[in-house]
Amino acid sequence: MKKIKNKVLIMLLLSATVIGHSQEKKEPIKVTDILKIKTVGDVELTKDGKIAVFTVKSIIKNAENPLDFDYDTQLWLAKTAENTAPRQLTFGKEGSSSPVFSPDGKQIAFTRSVKGKSQLFLLQVDEGGEPVQLTENKYGAANPKWSPDGKQLLFTAGLLINEIVKDSVINPGKKLPVWNFEKPGFADNQNLKINKTKADPDGNLEAIRAYLENNEKDKKAKVIDKLQFQTETTLSSELRFTHIYTIDAKPGSKENAITKGFYSYTNPYFISNTKIAFNGNINEQRHPDRVLESRIYTINTDGTNVTELLGAENIVFQLLAVSPSGKQLAYQESIINNLSVPVLKIFNLDRPLEKSKVIDYDRNNNNVRFSKDEKQLYFTSSSNGGYVLVSASLNTLKVETLTSVDQGITDYDINNGIVAFAKTDVKNPSELYVSDLKLKNPKLISDFNANWLKNKEISFPEKGTFTNEKGLEVEYWIVKPIHFEQGKKYPLLTEIHGGPASMFGPGDVSMWLEYQFFAAQGYGIVYSNPRGSSGYGEKFLRSNINDWGTGPASDVITALDKTIAQGWADTGRLFITGGSYAGYLTTWIISHDQRFKAASSQRGVYDFSTFFGEANVWRMIPRYFGGYPWEEQTRAILERESPINYVQNINIPFLIIHGDNDHRTGVTQGEMLYKSLKVLGKPVEYVRQPGASHEITRSGDNRQRIDQLLRTFEFFERFNQK
Repeated sequence: MKKIKNKVLIMLLLSATVIGHSQEKKEPIKVTDILKIKTVGDVELTKDGKIAVFTVKSIIKNAENPLDFDYDTQLWLAKTAENTAPRQLTFGKEGSSSPVFSPDGKQIAFTRSVKGKSQLFLLQVDEGGEPVQLTENKYGAANPKWSPDGKQLLFTAGLLINEIVKDSVINPGKKLPVWNFEKPGFADNQNLKINKTKADPDGNLEAIRAYLENNEKDKKAKVIDKLQFQTETTLSSELRFTHIYTIDAKPGSKENAITKGFYSYTNPYFISNTKIAFNGNINEQRHPDRVLESRIYTINTDGTNVTELLGAENIVFQLLAVSPSGKQLAYQESIINNLSVPVLKIFNLDRPLEKSKVIDYDRNNNNVRFSKDEKQLYFTSSSNGGYVLVSASLNTLKVETLTSVDQGITDYDINNGIVAFAKTDVKNPSELYVSDLKLKNPKLISDFNANWLKNKEISFPEKGTFTNEKGLEVEYWIVKPIHFEQGKKYPLLTEIHGGPASMFGPGDVSMWLEYQFFAAQGYGIVYSNPRGSSGYGEKFLRSNINDWGTGPASDVITALDKTIAQGWADTGRLFITGGSYAGYLTTWIISHDQRFKAASSQRGVYDFSTFFGEANVWRMIPRYFGGYPWEEQTRAILERESPINYVQNINIPFLIIHGDNDHRTGVTQGEMLYKSLKVLGKPVEYVRQPGASHEITRSGDNRQRIDQLLRTFEFFERFNQK
C-alpha cells in the first residue's frame, strides 16, 4: 500500500513538473503584437529632476470599425526617485503631446487638438483636475517653450500665404512679398491681391479670375506655380510660413505675434525673458522654395531689434539649443544640399565676435541639451546600429559616449544630475528609465511593454563585421529562427534598410516587430549597414556617391555570404526585401544576382528619370549624382544606376508594394517596374495600398501595416519549399 502511495505521489510530482514546464513555455511573436507596442517619447524633467512627464503612444481600436486601429498619445507622469508606477495625466480622443514643465515645476504646458487645430493647454501638476485651454489662435499653436521666469510661453503657428496677405497683425499694411511668387505674367505679385470682384465665368477678366479662384477653393483645380509642389501625400499649391507668438501663462490671456511678413521663423528658444533666438531667412529676395540656407537671429519679445547672429551663402546654420543662462547657443553647420555630417558648434552670445567652439564628432547629433551648470553638452546620435547618448565637455571639447550601440535612446532629458530617457533594445521596444549621469545602472520605471513581452520568445541578433574593397568596415547582424537547432536548414531573409543615409541595428526600433515575426515563422534574417549608411562617419556616408547599386549591393551580398557560411541557411530558400532606397537595392540585386527564390520591394525607386519629376525628395539627384537629368554626364549615370534598365534580368517571383499617396518616391516608380515585368512575362504581383504614404510601415494605418507585412510573408511562403 505504501509503495502504491509513493508511486501516486511521484506521478503527481511529475505531472506538476510537466504542467509547470508547459506554463513556462514562451509564445512566438505574432503579427498582431504590433498593436500592443506602446512607445515612450517627449521626455521632460523638472529642474530638480524629481518628476518626469512624457508621452505614451498606444494603438487602440477604432470606435466605428473593430477591424481598424487608431493611434492615441497621452501624457504620463513619473517620480524619478520613487518605486511607484507612472500615472496617466490626460485622456480623451484628441490626444496630448509636446509637454514642457514650467521653471518651478508646478505646471505643464502641452498641445491638444481643438476643432482640427493644435492649441496650448495648462495642467497643474499637484492640484490635478482638468487641463485648461490657454490659446485659441485661429492658426493653431505648437512647440511651446517657457520663459525663464515662467510668466510667458512662446509657440509657433503656420499660416498660408493668402492668410498673411489678409492678416493686419502679421502683415501690417497688407503688403505683398518682396520676392517673386513666380506666377507667369505677374512680376509684381498682383495675383496675391484680394480680388473683390464677383465671380462670373462670362464676365470681365477680373470676374473670370474670381471664378477660377473659387474653382481652386472648391478643389476643382490645382494651380501649381511653386518649385516644391509635392508634399508627402499630395500635390499642393499651398505656401505656408511659420511665425512665432508669445502669451502670458494665465488662462484668458491674448497671444502676441512677434514676427511679421512672408518669411518663416523656426526653432525658437528663449534666451532671456525678453529675447528669443530662432532660425530664418529674413529680407530674402528669392522665392522660399529656392532658399536652402538657414540663418540664426535674435528678436526681442516685443518684436523689435531683429539681429542676425550667424549666416552665410550656401550654408545651413541650424539652431539646436540655448544654455540655461542664455549665454551660449549650440548649433550645427553644413553646406546646402551636400551629403555630409553637420559640424556641431557652440556660439558665445556674450562675445559674438569670438570664433565658435567646434565639437569634433564624426556622427550626426539630435536632441541637444546643455547641462544645468553649462559645463557639458548632451545629445543623441545614430552610431553603429544604435542611437547613443553622448556628452561633450564644453571646456576640453572631449566627447564621451554614455550608452551602448546595442540600444536606442529615443528621447531623454537631464536635470540636477538625473537622466530620464526612453530606450529601445531587442528585448523591449520602448520603456522609460532613470539614471545618474554615469548611466551605468539605469532603473526601469515603466512596464508599458514588459508585461505582454514576458511570455514571448525573442531572438537576439549576432553581430559580424567585414572589410569591403574600399577598406570600409561593414557591420551586419544575424537573427536566427526561434527554437533554432544545429544541423537543420532554414530559409534566410535578407533585409535592407532605406535612406540610403539611415541604418539598421539592435538599437533601431522600426524593424523590431518584423524581425521577430519572421524569426517566429522559422526564418533566419540577415541585415547590414552597407556603404552610404549613416552612423559610421562622413567617409562611409559619402561612399555611395554615384554608386547606389553595385557597391552597396556588394556589401549586402557579402553579409549574406558570411551568414550562409555558418552552414544552417538553405541556399535554395533565400529571400530578399526592403522599402524605399532598400526597394531600389532589392530590385538592383535581383537584376544582377540570380540566387534568390523570391523578392519583395516596397515604395521603391526604380527609374531616376521619373523620380526627379515625381518625388518630393528630388534634390537627392544632384546631391548623390552631381547634376540633373538633362545634363549629359548626369543622364548617363542615372541610366546606369536605374534598376528599370536591367528589368529583363529579373527572373524570380517578385512582389511590388506601393502606397497610393506616396509622393516621396512617387507611384509611377512601382507602376513602371510592374508593367515592364508584366510585358516581359515575368512572375510579378503588384499591390497598391489606398491612402498610404511613404511612412506606412512606421506611422501609417495600422491595418495596412499588418497587411504589408503579411502580404510579404504570404508571398514568400508560396515559394518556401524545401
